[in-house]
Amino acid sequence: MAAVALMTGLPACAHQIVSPIASGPVPGTKQLARSVSITGPEGAPLAPQEKLATLRQVAAQGRPVLLQAQLAAMARFGDMDLYAGNRARLLLDGPATFAAMFEAIRGARRSILLESYIVEDARIARELAALLKARRAEGLDVVLLYDAVGSIGTDQAFFDGLRDAGVAVCKFNPVNPLERPGYWGISHRDHRKLLVVDDELAFTGGINISSVYSSGSMGTRRSSRAVGEAGKASGWRDTQIAIQGPAAGAMGTLFRSSWLRQGCEGEPGPVQPVSARRGGAQLVRIVAATPDDPESRIYRLLLGSIQAASHSIYMTMAYFAPGAEMLDALKAAARRGVDVKLVLPSLSDFTPVLEAGRASYADLLEAGVSIHELQSSVLHAKTAVIDGVVSTVGSSNMDWRSFEANDEVNAVVLGEDFAGEMMEAFRRDLAASVQISAAEWARRPLLQKLRQAFWQVFERFW
Repeated sequence: MAAVALMTGLPACAHQIVSPIASGPVPGTKQLARSVSITGPEGAPLAPQEKLATLRQVAAQGRPVLLQAQLAAMARFGDMDLYAGNRARLLLDGPATFAAMFEAIRGARRSILLESYIVEDARIARELAALLKARRAEGLDVVLLYDAVGSIGTDQAFFDGLRDAGVAVCKFNPVNPLERPGYWGISHRDHRKLLVVDDELAFTGGINISSVYSSGSMGTRRSSRAVGEAGKASGWRDTQIAIQGPAAGAMGTLFRSSWLRQGCEGEPGPVQPVSARRGGAQLVRIVAATPDDPESRIYRLLLGSIQAASHSIYMTMAYFAPGAEMLDALKAAARRGVDVKLVLPSLSDFTPVLEAGRASYADLLEAGVSIHELQSSVLHAKTAVIDGVVSTVGSSNMDWRSFEANDEVNAVVLGEDFAGEMMEAFRRDLAASVQISAAEWARRPLLQKLRQAFWQVFERFW
């Protein structure tokens, strides 16, 4: 996969990255209610008074001024669509995630839409395939969209077996241009991980259909290793989110859009009626990005939230090579007194991005950013909690491939209730990590410095 990643390097900047507008006075809840769109539990836009009541309900979970500042930062771009009446559940690592996904598939009544960067022909994928075939035999619409590069190691017979059972299967951007005459988009990959059941329950995050998730991460630090060294990995550390409610329907619409854009054969089935959705009280935003967009919506979400932060920025990130603008935003936040903590990998399945990210440590540490490297497990999660009111779980890394070349999706949950769960997971990651000190980092060998500087030069070409 590392060789494929280098093959699919970015030829040029696909997006124009736009900095958020400089912030002014924080608007009140009434003003914010006029500038955002909120879809209610029944699928219809909320009336002005209903929007105001919904925002006040979320603000009442804790510190309203922090929520107002973050909403204002998002609303400046004019595309802030929110979904009210959801129930969000945090899922840590593979075993818990697959158990929940399999349970949802078994409980499906009408449709199962599955999208994954990697579908690996291993035990977990074969169990999933058997379940999908069984549900299709019972008359459900079952649809699979997988990425051609991410799943390049899986024998075509695996997918043919699903097709023979009646599952609609489509390959995203085939590597072989003859499979789609007139088109060749090897650098444009589908990095999303989505499961949408009945347009009522959806899963997204960083977890692929892969054997590396067969066991969970250790969750505790084994030893205080020297900076830059790591022992053998034990499991993969990743995060998924399950959302029940109207935001799940939005992810179903997103799946159908990808399917149609790819010209896939077969039908993903119509959007399900919204009246049957059973949700909760959480306010959710679904942020999708594709290189076809004029700019990355996920990039500007993260950059705007960091620039608007006044209390805390806690990020757990698998691939961290975000570029100068994002690094400047993190450093500026730390210098103005924001508590900025990063949990980053000590082990990686792709060394160049690991080393490129480490090249930025010295500047971050000098600015007051706290950096921690997770030990014993391969870190693959892509999560953040900002000001304790904005929580994001998704497929997007903080690197240029995610920001410019991939289809990605992040789920954003607003309010302190869900952020509390995210904070607990972040504390667990901190406990399993070693903190990097500025003095120790400055003493690392010259060869490491040169290697890191070398890979940083090429961070936009993976």
